[in-house]
Parts: sequence; structure tokens; C-alpha cells
Amino acid sequence: MDDGRVRRVGLMEEVRRCLRVNHYSLRTEQAYLAWIRRFVEENGRRHPRTLGGAEVEAFLSGLAVQGHVAASTQNQALSALLFLYRQVLGVDLPWMESVTRARRSRRLPVVLSRAEVLRLLAQMEGRSALLARLLYGTGMRLLEGVRLRVKDVDLERGEIVVRDGKGAKDRRTMLPQALAAPLRMEIERARALHMADLDAGFGEVWLPNALARKYRGAGREFGWQYVFPALRRSVDPRDDRERRHHFDESVLARAIKRARVAAGIDKPATAHTLRHSFATHLLEAGYDIRTIQELLGHKDVATTQIYTHVLNRGPNGVTSPLDR
Repeated sequence: MDDGRVRRVGLMEEVRRCLRVNHYSLRTEQAYLAWIRRFVEENGRRHPRTLGGAEVEAFLSGLAVQGHVAASTQNQALSALLFLYRQVLGVDLPWMESVTRARRSRRLPVVLSRAEVLRLLAQMEGRSALLARLLYGTGMRLLEGVRLRVKDVDLERGEIVVRDGKGAKDRRTMLPQALAAPLRMEIERARALHMADLDAGFGEVWLPNALARKYRGAGREFGWQYVFPALRRSVDPRDDRERRHHFDESVLARAIKRARVAAGIDKPATAHTLRHSFATHLLEAGYDIRTIQELLGHKDVATTQIYTHVLNRGPNGVTSPLDR
């Protein structure tokens, strides 16, 4: 590295090691590594130690000006580079005031009517249908649903504990009575898979935040297994161990897309649309916004208030003089 060029393998491995020491998720790890590679490549593969705030500012401004990326995308790139310099290289960059910030959009969420939700769910079958009903019935995010653990489903109390949601927060939400029996069957199916894995010498699920070291053997307990396990075991890229992971969220995304088309719904509905619809339909039913904020796990009630704009509290709540 005498010429200031980066040895990409060495740098990327060090970034990956730091991310895992700090218990970042695999998705965050992949995103951060991608942004750091792009930053290095766009600066002639020079080592980041030879670069600084000016190059970071130019890179981020370019994303907004030439790349026209969303504000959330630019913020993710910024977070990746700040992690690189602060956590990996030990360099504290000054606040980059001259960065051209991407414009933060303020769009209304896509919401399905109750009739559209029923049509959508009627076109789905199997585990994808159960997961979609769970997301709509609880307001959970897609990843919160597929990562649900057996121990966090309380069939007797009729509630679900959502662990490590957005912002690393836990919360409780309701378990719809209509899903109690199907979820019980799904849990028994997961139990059978787990017993087969144990008999085959496997059966240890991945545990977050170094819990595997703190509670040795917990990963083999059934309570920690996923409610929606994958059909096949696979190798975990974090430690090269063969495990059974959770249901692939992309399978659900494709199933919802097929169901949307089959149901004749023209709105761009996704798994997250079911969460938006959950919140909107609760507001329509008269539940207060603070309760819905807690169910959704929003940090600020202002985030939840966006759903009031798709209710009868905006232009839809005003009777046109023509209709009078």
C-alpha cells in the first residue's frame, strides 16, 4: 500500500470484523460494505486514510446531484462512511456542512381498502397467505414477521412480542383470534422440523447480540426457533455454520405481487402496504393515535399521524358543494 492504493480484501475484512463485533445485522453489513467499496472505487481505489472530509462530501453530494437518490439512501451511505472512519480507521470526521442533501420526499402511504385486503388475501395460499394475514392483523414489518420466534408468540394471552424492532426496541401487539389456530399448526410444523434437525446433528438457530455466548445451548432450544423456518438448511455467511434460517422474505414479496395482479388491484401494494392498511383501518375504527403508535412501534407520534391524511380528516372529510 506504499502508493496509497487500497488493498480491498484487507480493508473489507476489517470493516466486516468491526461490524460483527458491534452486532450489526447481516443486511446492514452488506449495505455498508457496498457503499464503502463504491466510495473507494470512485476515488481511484486510494486507501480511505489518504482521503478525508472533502472526498466524503463530494461523494455524498454526487449521490444527490448526479444520482438523484432519496434522502434515506444518502443517509445510509453517510452512515457507512462514518462507521468506516470512526470505528475502523479511528478518524473523527468533522461535520460535513457543505454536503448537498437529497430532498426528503413527503409521500402518502399506499393503503388498501378493507375490500381490497380481502381480495388480496383470498388470492394467496400456504405459508405466504398466513404471513400476509399476520402482517395485516398485527401491523408488523415484513422482517419482524419472518423473524418471529416461537417464544414470542403467546397463544394463551393472545399477544405477540416483537423483538429488536426498528430502533432496537421491543414492543407488544395483538395476536388476531382468527390466526391462533393456524399459528399453532405452524408452530407444530416448526417443532417437527427442529426435531429432525436435532436428530441430524443440527438444530441450532442463529441468536442475535452474542446471546449464543451468554446462554450456551439456547440456540438449540425450541423456543428460540423461528415460527416460519426455511424449508432447507443453509450455510450462514457470518460463521460458515449450517443452520435453518427463517422464511425467505422475497418469496412473500413475489406471492403478494402475484395476488395483487390476480385480485385486479392496480395500486402498487407490497408487504409494507399491509402495515399501512392495518394502521389506517384502526384509525377508521375509532382507535386513538397513541395506541396505534405503540402497536406500530413508532418513536414519534408525528410518524403515525401521516395515516390521518388518508382518512376522512383531509379533503375526503369535506363534502363538496356540488354534492350538496
